[in-house]
Amino acid sequence: MMTLSFLQNYWWFIVSLLGGILVFLLFVQGGQSLIFQLAKNTDERKLLVNVLGRKWGFTYTTLATFGGGFFASFPLFYSTSFSGAIYVWMLLLLCFVLQAVSYEYMDKPGNIFGAKTYQIFLFINGLLATVLIGTAVATFYTGSDFTVNKINLTDLGAPTVSVWNSAWHGIEAAFNVHNLCLGVTIFFLARTLALLYFINRISAKHETILARVRKQLWINAIIFVVFFLAFVIWTFLSKGFAVNPDTQEVFMQPFKYFLNLWQMPVVLIFFLLGVVAVLYGIGITLFCKGNRRGIWFAGVGTVVTVACLLLIAGWNNTAFYPATPDLQSSLTLKNASSSLTTLKTMFFVSFLVPFVLAYIFWAWRVLEKKQTDIAEVKSEEDDY
Repeated sequence: MMTLSFLQNYWWFIVSLLGGILVFLLFVQGGQSLIFQLAKNTDERKLLVNVLGRKWGFTYTTLATFGGGFFASFPLFYSTSFSGAIYVWMLLLLCFVLQAVSYEYMDKPGNIFGAKTYQIFLFINGLLATVLIGTAVATFYTGSDFTVNKINLTDLGAPTVSVWNSAWHGIEAAFNVHNLCLGVTIFFLARTLALLYFINRISAKHETILARVRKQLWINAIIFVVFFLAFVIWTFLSKGFAVNPDTQEVFMQPFKYFLNLWQMPVVLIFFLLGVVAVLYGIGITLFCKGNRRGIWFAGVGTVVTVACLLLIAGWNNTAFYPATPDLQSSLTLKNASSSLTTLKTMFFVSFLVPFVLAYIFWAWRVLEKKQTDIAEVKSEEDDY
């Protein structure tokens, strides 16, 4: 039977899964941040841009789906964060606008700014988008500066439920070291995945650029692992925002997120498998020179690991969007979700998700029938 509690947990799982897919697809942003480090001439930059250009639409679409899923299933979170932390989301939107404009006009006739200008825009998108998404998600574990008062709905003069207390409207999250730790982790994870993707997609005849890619993979993978471990250990050792299942009172509980993982053994197993898959994908690429399939192990591992981290932020009586000024204003699966009717309707709509994933898989394969080389890029009319 589909109870409200079941549907709330179900939709948190769907949102977490979409979040994991989004973080994997950020390899496009990671690759954009590496263009000037890896490419030493115009042809090489063109090669890298075209390898990434065939996939940037997937990232943007998944981001929109992730936001739409959050809005429909947990509208109070959407209204609180997207209206309160508006500077962060507007800056993030600007980053993706720069990306779309760059891929559209980079090599078009009459481009008065030059291709390099748009490549700089791509670098900005690669840097800011990953760090901003990382710091925003980190607030699920550290809290944000807002308060919620649903009684304000009865005030016809100012029916504002959520109030953001900081004049920085979300930008302040980037100055929290704990949050920034996850932002840097996502940035270097995206770069690591991009390097694995380059190795998989660039033709073996381009030995020079592939040698640079492998050198950068060592550097970025090590930095990613260090910051990932720092964030996970810091989060597991910190107090978390627990919810009393009987009274719905929010309180601080030591080691809350570690306990969530421990008390949900299935999530724990998948989390460990995800981490191992990421490390395995990196390892076989670094130590087996002929192996070019590391991106698939690391990609699947990324989706699973991120999804598990998001699950422990909302499941097991946890406030997924904590309010630091007033703990009782924190958002939980119970107080932030849509109605039973809405969630039930969306439950049946979610059956379309496998068909959407199948289409993405098909489109992905169509775009990757063969590896990319510079000669092919130059001969295409619809190149970037």
